[in-house]
Order: sequence, then structure tokens, then C-alpha cells
Amino acid sequence: MKYNIIMILVVAAGVMTCCSREKTPAWKPAENPLMTSWAETIDPSAPWPEYPRPALERNEWMNLNGMWDYAIGPKDAERPEPQGKILVPFPVESALSGVKKRLTDSLALWYSREFVLPKGWDDKRVIINFEASDWETTVWVDGTLAMTHRGGYDPFWGDITNNLSDKKNHTLVVKVTDPTDTGRQPRGKQVMKPGGIWYTPTSGIWQTVWLEPVGITWIGDLRVVPDIDNGTLHVTVIEERCQGGPEGCPPVDMAPSLAEITLLAEGRTVAVASGPTGSAVTLDVPDARLWSPDDPFLYDLKVKMVTGGQVADEVTSYAGMRKISLGITEDGFTRILLNNKFVWQNGPLDQGFWPDGLYTPPSDEAMKYDLEMLQKMGFNMLRKHVKVENRRFYYHTDRMGMIVWQDMPSGDDYIWGDKPDISKSAADSAMFMYELTRMIETRFNHPSIVMWVVYNEGWGQYNTPAVTGYVMAADTTRLVNSASGWTDRGTGHVLDIHHYPEPMVPEAEKGRAIVLGEFGGLGLPVQGHTWEQKNWGYEKMGDTTALLKKYTEFYAEVRQMVAEKGLSASVYTQTTDVETETNGLMTYDRKVDKMGFANVRKAMSGDRQ
Repeated sequence: MKYNIIMILVVAAGVMTCCSREKTPAWKPAENPLMTSWAETIDPSAPWPEYPRPALERNEWMNLNGMWDYAIGPKDAERPEPQGKILVPFPVESALSGVKKRLTDSLALWYSREFVLPKGWDDKRVIINFEASDWETTVWVDGTLAMTHRGGYDPFWGDITNNLSDKKNHTLVVKVTDPTDTGRQPRGKQVMKPGGIWYTPTSGIWQTVWLEPVGITWIGDLRVVPDIDNGTLHVTVIEERCQGGPEGCPPVDMAPSLAEITLLAEGRTVAVASGPTGSAVTLDVPDARLWSPDDPFLYDLKVKMVTGGQVADEVTSYAGMRKISLGITEDGFTRILLNNKFVWQNGPLDQGFWPDGLYTPPSDEAMKYDLEMLQKMGFNMLRKHVKVENRRFYYHTDRMGMIVWQDMPSGDDYIWGDKPDISKSAADSAMFMYELTRMIETRFNHPSIVMWVVYNEGWGQYNTPAVTGYVMAADTTRLVNSASGWTDRGTGHVLDIHHYPEPMVPEAEKGRAIVLGEFGGLGLPVQGHTWEQKNWGYEKMGDTTALLKKYTEFYAEVRQMVAEKGLSASVYTQTTDVETETNGLMTYDRKVDKMGFANVRKAMSGDRQ
């Protein structure tokens, strides 16, 4: 099918976004038990128009979100004819995709669309980026295989320059398969038969797809490491080079390129330094303004890469000067320290599910709303539970000053009690370690992330000491929570317990901080705002008054545990209701703040005014 495509260039705030526009076919969400208010404002010609990677931003890019053709057919069969339209980047099971069909292990989901490259890109390498696609993704451009990828949560990219034909209209075809819980890959809480604490799966493209023009060398990534004790910031520029072979790539000087880095504070230059790509460049940051929830200050970074005496690439980024560590406070307890001081980290379990978009929020505005509400309630932290969000999420937590504990999505079998770790095949272990590594690599520069949670309880827990050691070596700038819950193996930086509904505190240790990784789960269904009539909470509350009273009592106990027992952090279950769970601070559709954010803030602070 051919399209009449008009290229529209929108230049705003120094960023050129090129979105292919056409007469958009009629789109409407599929029927659904609940919808958020943001569903009403979605523009199907340009959903999620924001730049997807704010910590490594280029001026030129082209957003490929919008209406695509789709088809579902047998996994091993040829590509079927298009069966309708799907709104990318919403998963096929979601109402906002306009499809709302379940993908099973025997089926494949096919996407297709056309695009026209903007003028000025003719002499550039063209990179295609997928912020996330669940789970195995194969991409063809102009009928030729461009790349394959396995992984449901990590961004991936490919140089498609040599796949592009001489035609003006280019074709993009994407095939996705997803075994969900019939496979052994990391999947979090996605299951084919949702119920209880398990939810509707997400399959296919579920984050932004976009194109970027680059030269024969370009900045692939940055690694930003603050050192507040010595007043320095270390920045490594990771260089990528054209790999298209002699027919597609001009000769490239094999010497590393030069990275030129400028650090700015509110427009004022603080430091300038340069060095070879692939090596850390050190910038002095005297009297650094430290990042914290009370003052989430971010320095700006301007990065240039010079190859053969010419500027080959330029990006902008940012950095937060902060330190997370363990230390013994004056009361003799080993606690979690932020910038060498104890700060009680208090947050909700944040699952990141949406009634209309499932894994994908309806919009960037919707995603920010959750964070804004949590801050109004008085939380300074959240635990992102067995899901990895898009990189704009962590940009917002960086900018707003919300501390993040980041879980690795779980999979495989589950251990209940103190049973030995499960066994994994070499292939399953390799897949888990790959996705774990990619989570760390792609979220490494976000100052708001202070802890990696390797396992939740006994979900897929295997070879715990070795995997924990791997994470501790891969990222020495953060703490590692080996297992949040009741399958502690004595490893990592914290001893983390779960207890429902009332809070509990483990015995203090000298070598590790003690934290309460989950508690609460007080359930209150709100008529007209539930996923199903049948719902549950760890403890059901009769009304808002009873809920607030119990919540206040719980937090009085938590504050005492922090003051007298050495507790460093607490995680309340949870931000919102999710499907049949009604233990959220807000309803699943985000339309009801059950206790009122001011009341929640007072309850947690002990303020009686």
C-alpha cells in the first residue's frame, strides 16, 4: 500500500522533530473497563512526540510513532496481508493500540509503514532506534534484513543506511514474537492468565521508534560518574563507527576521536576538558551543588566529538553530583547515606501499569502526573517494580528529585521460603545477564537511580552471590539490593524484608543497611473506578476514614523504626490500583486520590496540624 506522505519539520527549543504525516485513518481506543483522562487527548498522528533520550540528545531526529499497518499470523509462516491499523507505541494487547488482541507463543505480530527521509540526510548514516519492544524483534528496511533483537525492556538500534534503496518512499517491516510466561525470559508481572498480583501482558513495540542522522563516526553513549568527595565529574564518550563495509563506509582513521566536554551550571561554564573517546575525561567541579530530593540540581553537558580534525557529532546531556553509600551514623546503625548524610528513603512500590496502555503510559504528561502526585503526598523515593521504564521517566525523576530503586524484571520459576536457588540453562542465564547488563548500561547516567534490585523475593532467583557480585562490579556508584523480600542470601548492601500488611523491621546488621522493601497493601475499591467488580487488597478497608486511620498508624510505627531500630528505607504498596488489586494510593485510572495527598503527607510526617 502506498501513502501520500508530507514531511513536516517542527523546530522548537533547538530540536527538530520530523514526523511523517498523512491523512490519519480513523482511530479510536478499543473497548476497555477503565480509561484515563489522557486517552481523550491522544493525537494518533503524533503520539509520544517528545525526544525519547533526554540524557543524550541530538538536534535532528525523526519520530516514527503513529498509525502503522499490522497483522497477526502463525509465528513460522510468511508475513500475512495487513489486517488493520495499530497505534505505535502502544502494545497490541492495550486499548490504546486500537487492536486489543492477545499475542500467544505460536503467533507473530507484524508491523509495516513507509517513511521519507528529510532533506539534508542524503550524506548521513541513518540510525533506527527502538526504545523498547517485547520480546524478539526482527526489522526489515526496503525488503532487506536490518537487524534482530531479543529483550523486552532495553533500547536497541541499528545502522540501516546500507538497507535503504534509491526510492523516495522507504518501507519498514517489523516482526515481533513474545512467549510471555510460556518462556523463561525476564517479563516482570506479565502473564497469559492475569489474576491476583499478575497482570495483562505487553507484546510488540511499546516505546517510541525514531530515526537519527549521524556521520561515519558518532557518539554512541556517555558514561557519567560523579565524585563529590573529590569535587570531580568523570565523563567517558563511547564512540561508534560505521560498520557497513567498504561499499558503505568511507575510510575512517583508526585512532580514537577527541571528546570535547563542557560542563555548565544554569548557563555558566563551570569546566571544560577534553580527551580521547573511550577514556574518562575528568572535569573539576569546585563547590559542587549536590543533587538531592530537596535540591535536584542538574548540571548541563555539551559534548563534541572530533574525528580527523572535524566535528563529527554533538550531543547535549546533563549530570547530577550525588553520592549513595553505606555508613555508620552517630546512633551506631549502618544506614544508607545520600551525599554522606542519612536521609530516610520513603516511597511506594511503583508498578508502572496503565488501564488503557498497559506498560505504556498514555502520554509523557500522564507519566509525569504519577511522579507529581507522589511528591505531593510527601514521598522522596519510589521502587520501580520488576519493570524498566522508558528513559524519559528517569529524566523526570532526575529533574524532580525522586530517588529510584530500580528492579530487574523477573522471570522463570519462583522460590517460596528458604529453598535453594533455582537452576538455569546456559541460554536462559545468558539472556538474563544480557538484559540485566543492558538495564544498568542504559540507565547508568541517571542520578535519581541509587539502587539496583537484582531479584524480587524468590522470583527467578539463581546463583545469587555471583550475580550480585557482577552487578556490584559493573556499577560501583550505586548500592545493590540482592533480593528484596524473604529469600536473603546474605549478599548485597542491604537486608530487605517484606511484610503485609503492618510494617516490620529486621534486626540491624553492621555490614548492611536494613530496609522494609514492601508493606501495606491496604485495599479500598472506589465504585466506578475498578478494573473488575471482584477485587482485593492485603487488608480491605471499609471506607476512606478507616484507610487513612490505618495508614497513619502504620507510618507512626515506621517512623519509630527509623528513629530507634536503624531502618533506612520503607516502601508502601502501592502507587495505584492495578487490575484486580485495589491497594493503590490512587485508583487505576488515576482519577481518584483516595486519601487526599495532603492527608497522606501529614500521616507520613506525623504532622498533627
